[in-house]
Amino acid sequence: MRDEDGVSLEELARLTECALVGDASLRVRQVAPLQNAVSGQLCFLANPRYQRFLGETEATAVILRREDVPDGARPALLVSDNPYLAFARAARLLNPESPPRSRVHEAAAIAASASVGRSVDIGACAVVGEGAVIGDDTVIGPGTVIGDGCRIGDGCRIAANVTLYAGTVLGRRVRLNSGCVLGGDGFGFANDNGRWEKVPQLGHVVLGDDVEVGANSTIDCGALGDTVIEDGVKIDNLVQIAHNVHVGAHTAMASMVGISGSTTIGPGTSIGGAAGIGGHLTIAGGTVITGMSMISHDIREPGVYSSGTPMAPNRQWRRNAARFTQLDEMARRLRALEKRLADIERDQQED
Repeated sequence: MRDEDGVSLEELARLTECALVGDASLRVRQVAPLQNAVSGQLCFLANPRYQRFLGETEATAVILRREDVPDGARPALLVSDNPYLAFARAARLLNPESPPRSRVHEAAAIAASASVGRSVDIGACAVVGEGAVIGDDTVIGPGTVIGDGCRIGDGCRIAANVTLYAGTVLGRRVRLNSGCVLGGDGFGFANDNGRWEKVPQLGHVVLGDDVEVGANSTIDCGALGDTVIEDGVKIDNLVQIAHNVHVGAHTAMASMVGISGSTTIGPGTSIGGAAGIGGHLTIAGGTVITGMSMISHDIREPGVYSSGTPMAPNRQWRRNAARFTQLDEMARRLRALEKRLADIERDQQED
């Protein structure tokens, strides 16, 4: 296993399920980018544009696909069908997470009715509300607020200044990054002759196991039922998920995604940065939505979906934008021309 001298390539190959090409006794201590690694470091090659650095790197070992194995002199190689995944496992092995310290900071405020598990680390100025339950081996960062009746599973990592509103439920091994807010009121208002009247938001937020939520992301509570994020979902920074949304297992969404209320996202969906998804929609599992897309209708068949206009030189973009506003008139004119052409062909056939 890992010690002050790192990990042997023999053991690393076994733990990452790679085929080793080279000296099994060599050891690596840390990971680094391919282009500036030094002896004792491990790199990976997954993008062909970095192939040129393979012959120049001073790294002790490189993880790559079999088709990328070079001829001639090279560092030791760990050959994998999925180099990025193998690299992730190696990086975790070389950078193990510190176990939680069993302590409650003297400046933390823990309600008498709260239940705190074994080996829990609660930071300064954290607040744990009445009836909250915190599982074993969990870390609560400084300044974090755990509302009344929250339930937090074993092995969670909650960073500084996170807010969990009352009744929020976290599964096991959930990671919440700084500034995220779970369980805030959904955007629910009824219109009374031009004035907005608030609709009570009575549900909660429920997260499954192994969910990660990025910094400053928000997940609103349900209006009546719950907002549900299933197992293994990965949410980037600055994402907004509205009330009563249901996100299927192992979905991933990049920064600045917005999902409107009561939409259901199927499992294994990938959503690119700054995409917007309308309310009360159903998105099929396994769908890929590219960045900056606006989804306003159900997606019933999985596939890759995009919207918006691609980048172009400004003068060309302005011309294209002007023509876009003319499409309806052009379509009417085209239909009229098609009708005239059909009439002419029919007259010719009759003659």
